Amino acid sequence: MSRDTARRGLLVRALAALGVLVASAFLLLTTDPRLGLDLRGGTQIVLEARGDSDAADRSLEVLRRRVDALGVAEPVIARSGENRIVVELPGVQDPEEAVKVLGRTAQLVVQRNGETVLTGEGISDAQSVRNPQGAGFVVTIQFQGDAPGKWQEVTGKAACEPSGTPGRQIAFVLDGKPISAPEVSLDTPCGAGQAGGATTITGRFSAEEAEELALVIRSGALPVPVEVVEQRTVGATLGAEAIEASARAAIIGIALTSVFLVFAYRLAGLLAVVALAGYAGVAYAGLLAVGATLTLPGLAGFVLAIGMAVDANVLIFERAREEYARKPHLRRAAEGGFRGALSAIADSNVTTLLAAGLLFWLATGPVRGFGVTLTIGVLASMFSALVLSRVLVVWVLGTRFVAKRPRLSGLHTLGWVRQRLSVVLYRRPSLWLLSAGAVVLVAVAGLVVRGLNLGVEFTGGRMLDFTAGGSVDAGRVRAALAGAGFSDVVVSSSGNEVSLRTGPIDDAQSSRIGQVVSSAVDGGARQDGNELIGPSLSSELRRNAVIGLAIAVAAQLGYLAVRFDWRLGVATVAALLSDVLVLVGVFAWLGKTADGVFLAALLTVIGYSVNDSVVVFDRLRSLRGSRLKASYPDVVSDAVVQTVPRTVNTGIGVLFVLSALLVLGDGSLADFATALLIGLVAGTASTVVTAAPVALWLESRWPRRAVSAERTVAARA
Repeated sequence: MSRDTARRGLLVRALAALGVLVASAFLLLTTDPRLGLDLRGGTQIVLEARGDSDAADRSLEVLRRRVDALGVAEPVIARSGENRIVVELPGVQDPEEAVKVLGRTAQLVVQRNGETVLTGEGISDAQSVRNPQGAGFVVTIQFQGDAPGKWQEVTGKAACEPSGTPGRQIAFVLDGKPISAPEVSLDTPCGAGQAGGATTITGRFSAEEAEELALVIRSGALPVPVEVVEQRTVGATLGAEAIEASARAAIIGIALTSVFLVFAYRLAGLLAVVALAGYAGVAYAGLLAVGATLTLPGLAGFVLAIGMAVDANVLIFERAREEYARKPHLRRAAEGGFRGALSAIADSNVTTLLAAGLLFWLATGPVRGFGVTLTIGVLASMFSALVLSRVLVVWVLGTRFVAKRPRLSGLHTLGWVRQRLSVVLYRRPSLWLLSAGAVVLVAVAGLVVRGLNLGVEFTGGRMLDFTAGGSVDAGRVRAALAGAGFSDVVVSSSGNEVSLRTGPIDDAQSSRIGQVVSSAVDGGARQDGNELIGPSLSSELRRNAVIGLAIAVAAQLGYLAVRFDWRLGVATVAALLSDVLVLVGVFAWLGKTADGVFLAALLTVIGYSVNDSVVVFDRLRSLRGSRLKASYPDVVSDAVVQTVPRTVNTGIGVLFVLSALLVLGDGSLADFATALLIGLVAGTASTVVTAAPVALWLESRWPRRAVSAERTVAARA
């Protein structure tokens, strides 16, 4: 590549980076974040279904789809008692509109001459569009199943009636009220009807009316009418002290990570810190752009993503050190480092994006929200490493001042580990597999012996309501409950009322909680309600999450099989599964609560495990192509050893952030950090003790045929 071409490429990247940073700064300055119920509060609506328990269960799933369609992220929807449903909507500005949409039964039927010919079950989708033939908006409807045939039949009969007569009209009736009764168009053939499986509801709707109608139609009909029995605005479920502690933890963790990068890579590390600051701004602006709701666990995951974004820069710097060792030229070494690390960065990010996209597409609720956050984080990380960091590093290291002082760059040496560590790891890979199996068995034993302590999101629990004699300080109530051993209770307040949501407890514990609350508020407190609530992560949501995760893992396996080799893909999935079992088992032994925050941590660990294995196997692919005659176990061993600096340096960066969250974080956030620390250790170790030995075992059973062909070609050459 000529110098002029390289300069033009650097200029293009610099302009692209500047454009993205300016757009991000504009969003940060002009867009307010949507804070979740735990950070800002929101609206709590209690609905009562007119029917039995089964009807309430079916209504809950319809309401969940409507809340998702409203654009409210991270909602809480749970059964309460026999036929009540509690809906918590974080940051909702218009609770009256939410009540109006949630309460509609949306029983849509199509009638001709007063006779129902189609029901809402035959509708697959509904969208609001501008009326192409006049003012206002219309609603387009797509039919499914046998509904297209029925629609063609009924429109064929109506087309045979004279214009202006009731028989030519087809009425759309919503909740017993006609909303549109158009005549079948004159160009519809008598007896043939309208084919195509779609139609349009007209009615001179405004944009808001058409969108609302389309929403309730496509989200499904409530099986029974529901009545709003309570509506109130609630305060944040986490206290200001917990939020401040988490913010301090984030700042300290990021500061320590930055210091470590500068210590390990000197000037290059400092430039990486600048690029990571840009990453944080771009990722946060991305969350604002898509309107994501920010919750405390979500922000913790965002902070963790900053730590994990270190990985791409560490990969690049280690590759650049290798290039400099071959030929001492800083700028060319830096450019070679970016080119050499590109495949590993691309493969690890593509596998993560596959998982994130499928989780968003197939799952709902918090799992879907995790997919959104993960996707934005990955894209911002790639921008930071491949565009912003590249511009800074290549430009600064190309200056004469730095070129004459290569020790200042931090890329002048392979480092102590690479220079002195020389060990053969896999002479007997079966011993590694036995060790990994033993660890997994011990972890699984925790599930058998102690069982996993599922949180209220999975098991349901109790909803306790109190009215105080004076104003309620939610932070004071929260602290009193934590001191009495009820740290998992979720507290929300509104004026002189306080509501608690806790896991399954007996009457004695319920009475004890009432005493604690009464002593923590001025003037005491009177208990107004004590109801059982169902799990907010319903069986359908859990099933969809599992299906989405399984398909995501299968997609990753397929991608790795194409990019690497099916043996390495299977080895990566084996390491992933062992990490999941270890994390869940350790949580069982520790007696920690597995709640929605734990679910987010588990998904993060899965992504980290795949990334770690992909980096090692990318190096293995490179080494195997250049060392065809070498023993495969030796090549695998060298691939693991050569990636040790990347593994250690990335792990330390993430470790700083998680340790700060663990020490300074509060409640569930500390459990979140605990889960990720366990996953960090397990994910790093599983690549060495599980993924690589499994790859060796598969190679011994099903050796690659391509190797012999490659050797023949090399010999002839």
